[in-house]
Amino acid sequence: MDFEKYDPVSTLKVPEHILTRAKYPFIDVHNHQWNMGSQDLGALVKEMDALHMQVMVNLSGSNGSQLKKMTDNIREHAPKRFIVFANIDFDGIGQQGWTNKAVQQLEQDVKNGANGLKIFKTLGLSVKDNSGKRVPIDDPRLDAIWDKCGELKIPVLIHAADPAPFWEPMDEKNERWLELASHPGRQRGPKDPAPWEQIIEEQHRMFKKHPQTTFINAHFGWYANDLAKLAALMEEIPNMYVEFGAVIAELGRQPIMARAFFEKYQDRILFGKDSWVPSEYATYFRVLETADEYFPYHKKYHAFWRMYGMQLPDGILKKIYYKNALKIIPGIDKSVFPD
Repeated sequence: MDFEKYDPVSTLKVPEHILTRAKYPFIDVHNHQWNMGSQDLGALVKEMDALHMQVMVNLSGSNGSQLKKMTDNIREHAPKRFIVFANIDFDGIGQQGWTNKAVQQLEQDVKNGANGLKIFKTLGLSVKDNSGKRVPIDDPRLDAIWDKCGELKIPVLIHAADPAPFWEPMDEKNERWLELASHPGRQRGPKDPAPWEQIIEEQHRMFKKHPQTTFINAHFGWYANDLAKLAALMEEIPNMYVEFGAVIAELGRQPIMARAFFEKYQDRILFGKDSWVPSEYATYFRVLETADEYFPYHKKYHAFWRMYGMQLPDGILKKIYYKNALKIIPGIDKSVFPD
């Protein structure tokens, strides 16, 4: 038997609270529904209701006619349950007039019902301009886009890079070895396409350069494993919010420090999950709401360690679940949420 197959059942006997439904209605600000223009929203709403998810933010809204199909489908079948974020088409960046066209498309997308902008990790990793050069996240040719989001009062949710260990040697000291072994396409290096620190710093410079725009740093900015560093960034960049999609395991293994972070920055943390697997939300509810000890994450390759609940108080839970999102994401019906 090798490590990947070894999965012992814990003999520890401690109280368990398996939560399949959130204590309060919540807004998931990080979800992906690629076919929302044609899919059966009624079936999706039933799955959401079982979780107590009141609003899903679909970050994969695309732009133009594809986005409009999504918002039209939502208006017709579930007008209060979904929010769509637009996406930028970076093809042709560097060509004369590209920036103006991108800004105009964003304005049209907002008129068509988009309530935010999502930037995928391709920016900083694989997006190249018309001369074949990598486009950094803080490229000045993108400034007008971020400024327009501030003007339109819509947030920008951005995913930059990937976990730092993906850039480190794949050896016995790499904490993400199991994930890299089972998903070999995720491994990178200092020249693929640039050092991790460089890409992350590009993002931070961009946040600072546009203080009138609200940014949601996806995945806790990949600093859920270094909350002291993230706290320093929160102080340095007041227009930055964070969401914890795909990093709940990092928070669950440090419940004392994580709870202190949530207490201090309770007004700037949003609920996010990322991949749409309804059964996995139970892990998030358990970390946030209970005081359970030593329970597993739902993907061993992602986190082979055990976790602990933070048992956040109701006031903070309400902010994480919905109040903070209501502050910065337009178009959500506030009347369906408790005070």
